[in-house]
Amino acid sequence: MNLQQPVILTQKIPIGISLCCMGGPVRYNGKGFDMLAHLGREKLDYIWCPVCPECMAGMGIPRDPVHLSNGTGDDVWTGEAAVKNRHGRVVTQEMKTGCEVCMEALERCNTRAFIYMDGSPSCGVYRTTLKSTKRGNPPGTFGSLLLKKGYFLIPASDLQSPLKWWDWRRRMLAFLWLSDMPITTMQELYDVWYRLKFLCQELDNTWAREMGRTLAALPKSEFPQFEPRFRSEVLEVLRKPSTTAKMTNSLWKHYSHYRKQRGKTVMEINSPDFRRGVTKIAQELLKMERTAIEDEYLFGASPVIYRDERRLKPKDDETEVEPEERTETAD
Repeated sequence: MNLQQPVILTQKIPIGISLCCMGGPVRYNGKGFDMLAHLGREKLDYIWCPVCPECMAGMGIPRDPVHLSNGTGDDVWTGEAAVKNRHGRVVTQEMKTGCEVCMEALERCNTRAFIYMDGSPSCGVYRTTLKSTKRGNPPGTFGSLLLKKGYFLIPASDLQSPLKWWDWRRRMLAFLWLSDMPITTMQELYDVWYRLKFLCQELDNTWAREMGRTLAALPKSEFPQFEPRFRSEVLEVLRKPSTTAKMTNSLWKHYSHYRKQRGKTVMEINSPDFRRGVTKIAQELLKMERTAIEDEYLFGASPVIYRDERRLKPKDDETEVEPEERTETAD
């Protein structure tokens, strides 16, 4: 692999999503939220697998809302907690069956990332109620399964922010790439770390610096035992959201390196002290990603990028398809 270039994925990634977040009117009151509308045309870059545990549980629409009783979603699976509806009727077994059916569908679709509706007693991960500031008993029944399966979990509410979505998307791509990447030698371990270390430093600088020192001192004889730990720890760091300040500073650091190394400027990119909104910052980050692809430059803040083969840099004087045409001919 050329370590000075970004990793470019050209296969569409399947992503699971709570059906109510994809516009499906499947909530207890027959409502839904089209969160994918916030992604615009980018939603065509993925294969979506929508599921609804309550519907697969046979509860119907409309229905009495349910809640976790005497424990968390984890406790439901061990028999220590129950799922009840508004009138106190126990629907634990129905909910468990619905969750299992949904997980089977996600696995058939080969998903490893999921966009969830937090606040739901089924799909919620860090909240199982939407009442004021209460958290309920997280995780939800289905959220518990997703956590146990090691899914990369994205809260649906963050799709509303271009900057938060950019952060989730770049970390998801790095997460999935590392999950699939075979690491059989010390050199391959070093190469993977070189690609991901800048992003990891942004997310958790203390941990990343320590990992760098550990790798530098690692004897070859300890590689077989260390590789699983390395993979597990990096994947866990990639789950951590960044902040606006960190992303802005990281953009400027990598852009400054690009400008020095390539002798080029990108007029749209501004310094960290330039005041602008999150939408503008997200646009600058996307511009740096496109520049990285065109100039075959490793943009360390986003080392793994998805690009449809038709959108890659034209070769042999071929003309790139315009965005409007791509949308009209998308599958």
